[in-house]
Amino acid sequence: MSATSHDTSWSSHFRATLALGLPLIGTQLAQMGINFVDLVMLGWLGVEDLAASVLATTLFFIVLVAGFGLAQAAMPLVAHAIGEGNSRQIRRSVRMGLWVCGIYGALLMPVLWFAEPILIAVGQDPDLSSRASEYVRVIQWSVFPVLTVATLRSYLSALELMRVILYVTLMSLVLNALFNWMFIFGNFGAPRLELAGAALASLITNLISAILIVIYVLRKPETRKHEIFVRFLQPDWEAFRKVLALGIPIALSILAEVSMFSVAAVFMGWIGTIELAAHGIVLQLASISFMIPLSFSQVATIRIGHAVGRKDRDGLARAGMAVFVLGVGFALFAALCFLLFPSPLISIYLDNDNADALDIIAYGVPLLALAAAFQVGDSLQVIGQASLRGLQDTKVPMYIAVCSYWAVGMPAAYFFAFHFGFEGKGIWMGLALGLSVAAIFMCTRYFRRDNLGLVRF
Repeated sequence: MSATSHDTSWSSHFRATLALGLPLIGTQLAQMGINFVDLVMLGWLGVEDLAASVLATTLFFIVLVAGFGLAQAAMPLVAHAIGEGNSRQIRRSVRMGLWVCGIYGALLMPVLWFAEPILIAVGQDPDLSSRASEYVRVIQWSVFPVLTVATLRSYLSALELMRVILYVTLMSLVLNALFNWMFIFGNFGAPRLELAGAALASLITNLISAILIVIYVLRKPETRKHEIFVRFLQPDWEAFRKVLALGIPIALSILAEVSMFSVAAVFMGWIGTIELAAHGIVLQLASISFMIPLSFSQVATIRIGHAVGRKDRDGLARAGMAVFVLGVGFALFAALCFLLFPSPLISIYLDNDNADALDIIAYGVPLLALAAAFQVGDSLQVIGQASLRGLQDTKVPMYIAVCSYWAVGMPAAYFFAFHFGFEGKGIWMGLALGLSVAAIFMCTRYFRRDNLGLVRF
């Protein structure tokens, strides 16, 4: 635990939040870099292979995203146990977190194996679906190393040992590019596997990452004492149920938000190609800026969990407020950039010689203004939800997320777009409304935590 954890001054809380947040931000951006390199290299291969990879990775991500929610359950459990000084509870939570994610991964394998008929059933081109299936049948074996890393990342983050995650992710960025170069195009004596080669590159990179993190956990003095892998096959059903009780609501909350944006892309596709391209660019810009509040939200889970474990009421209040100030402060800065420099930001993704570039920019500028409007709401909802996770409060936030996104956001996006004639702008208005409603209820619940009995010291 950091030296500043017991210091209640405001300056110490802001320093601790930044010390925890910066490596997490670096890790998130490095992970986005890996995805960017994959897209660029597959784009060199050809348009059809790129399109097939988009189908494959979309399916893979949608079914895997719930696993990330299960993996995140370890973070508040471990943070709370650290605050209590309970090493046995740390071991139990992480070990059963790995069990839960392993079981979930095993359940996913049959689904991913039948990727081709699933994609055809939802109306995708049969040839692209066949190509996508080639990719998925290789990448699906990444489920286990990816979820292992996700669980151990939650554990290490709660211990404030995030730098190793950052270093491994940066190394993965380099290795993934190298293996792509080898197996997609047949360089350095490797076979030319094209689309399947990209999947193989990702699989090898994920395996190496998982092995390195496991070795670190086994050898680092701060983690070795927890004996995470000692008697690993021995069940602990009480801890198993606790991981599920926290993890399933987190997984469903994440799935509700991800699926909202996925359906928004489908809506935009109904409007037109130019509109969909503009939407994709604006969403990418919003996603990059979102990485900073998202990283700070994980800091909230950790530091609030520590404070609860220590029974430190003042520390809990200040830890949460420091994250809110920094996360929302950055969101306001990002919103200002979106409003002041919309055309240059959108142009980054376009070739000026493309005949459609000016139309995409013209359509994207008002969308980026709406993206600016929901920056604060998006930041508040993710920080509010993560702060509640630090209190091990996940069930009610799940209901808030599902209702905000699917009872408010998506219907509003549909009606604004297609009944009131706002088209793409209407879709983004609906997204902004859903996120804002979630922000109001998440933050209200967090700041009323004492009256609601969420914290008992």
